Amino acid sequence: MSSESTILNTPVPPQTSAPVATVPPIWQVTIGVMALQGDFDAHEKALAALPGVSVKRVRTVADLDSVDGLILPGGESTTMAKLLLRFELMEPLKKRLNAGMPAFGTCAGLILLSEDILNRPEQPTIGVLSCTVDRNAFGRQVDSFETDLAFPLPDEPAAMVRAVFIRAPYVVQARGEAQVLATYDNRIVAVQQNNILGIAFHPELTGDLRVHSYFVNLVRHSTEKR
Repeated sequence: MSSESTILNTPVPPQTSAPVATVPPIWQVTIGVMALQGDFDAHEKALAALPGVSVKRVRTVADLDSVDGLILPGGESTTMAKLLLRFELMEPLKKRLNAGMPAFGTCAGLILLSEDILNRPEQPTIGVLSCTVDRNAFGRQVDSFETDLAFPLPDEPAAMVRAVFIRAPYVVQARGEAQVLATYDNRIVAVQQNNILGIAFHPELTGDLRVHSYFVNLVRHSTEKR
C-alpha cells in the first residue's frame, strides 16, 4: 500500500471545540432613590450606568417595599424630613433599615440617617447611624468646593475620589459601630455602620462611579444572605 493511500485511510479524530470559560452571572438588584426632594436624578443616572442594577424612584411605602437598597440624596434635610412624615414613610423606612436593608445617604441624606443634629434637637431624623452631625458645616452655597479625597475601597485601599462639597455637613462624633471611612481637614466626612453608608459630599456629580459601585456591592451581599 502506498504511503498516499495510508494517509488517506487514516481516521481523522472528531473535532472538539475549545472549552469556554463560564462567567458567573451578575446578581441583579433593585436600588431605590428617595425622590421626594433633592438631586435624586443624578443618582439615578449614576446607578443606571452600573451593570446588574435596576433603579426605582421611591415615593410611597409600596415603592419602598419593592427595593433591595435605598439612596437618600442631597437636598434640604428639613424639607425631606417633613415629606417623609407627610407621606408616612418615616416609620416604614426606619423599620426596613433596622431590619438590615442597606442605605446610602449623601449630604442631606447623611443628616437624615444620623441619630442627632448639633444644636437642632427638634429636627426629626431616621436615626440609624450612631453619629452627631453639624449642618452646613463647610459654609454656604458660595463656599462649595471640590477636592481629591482619600476613600479606601475593598479592591483599592489607596483610592482617591473626587469629592464635591455643597453646603456640606460633617460628622462631629461617630459612636458605637459607626466606622470612619474618610476625613477632610480633620473633619469626618464619610462613615459606615454595617449596611448604612453616609457621606458629606456628592459622588453623583463627578462621573466617578466607584462609591456607587461600593454601595451596590453592599446591597448584593445583603440580598445574598437572605
